Amino acid sequence: MRDWMKRIPPEDLSNYGRGGFFANMQPGRRAALIVVDVTMGFCGSEGLDLTQAIDEYPTACGPASWVAMPRIAQLINVFRRLDLPIVYSLADLNDARWTGNATKSNASLRKPGFNDFPSAIAPRDQDWVLAKEKASAFFHTPLTIYLTRQNVDTLFFCGVSTSGCVRASVVDGFSNGYRTFVIDECCFDRSEFAHAANLFDMNAKYAAVISLAEAEALLGGRKLAAAE
Repeated sequence: MRDWMKRIPPEDLSNYGRGGFFANMQPGRRAALIVVDVTMGFCGSEGLDLTQAIDEYPTACGPASWVAMPRIAQLINVFRRLDLPIVYSLADLNDARWTGNATKSNASLRKPGFNDFPSAIAPRDQDWVLAKEKASAFFHTPLTIYLTRQNVDTLFFCGVSTSGCVRASVVDGFSNGYRTFVIDECCFDRSEFAHAANLFDMNAKYAAVISLAEAEALLGGRKLAAAE
């Protein structure tokens, strides 16, 4: 049993399974990776505990960020090897007044380095960096246009926070007709409870929540088409 599942009451797992909520989702022909908001403002500096990270950036998730970081880097490298599209989202600092309660403190967005990507997962020239005003990477952005041009029908999600911007983006991705996969070890949150509860709910309703190894097997098995 995966670590996050251990936080879910067994009767919930049993009842949802009996109701058919955990039906498998099959990938389509071509996938893209959405790296949600993995910036310093949502991580905090490496080596800080959660309290220290929040003192640095009120939105930071602290140590959980850096546990996930090498796994996110590994997932990104899989997509690079297959020449599949990678989209990085970040907060739109030009419209910080519209971010609302998704970040709790607009002032934190103005701190130096907030939107810097950690070097281990930094985008490259061929990747697309998408600024967004709200939690979802789809809300009032041209993301669906980009994905249509790339012939994408399947989305893999990683990033932060599991309960906030990742979940919002996954729900909107599913609602827009994409086949959606969430890589559990490649998502993180400042709350382990919120992380587990939201993975559980997404897995039941909007996405297939899979491990990094399962994602690599799907992609490495070339069940998803590379660049055409």
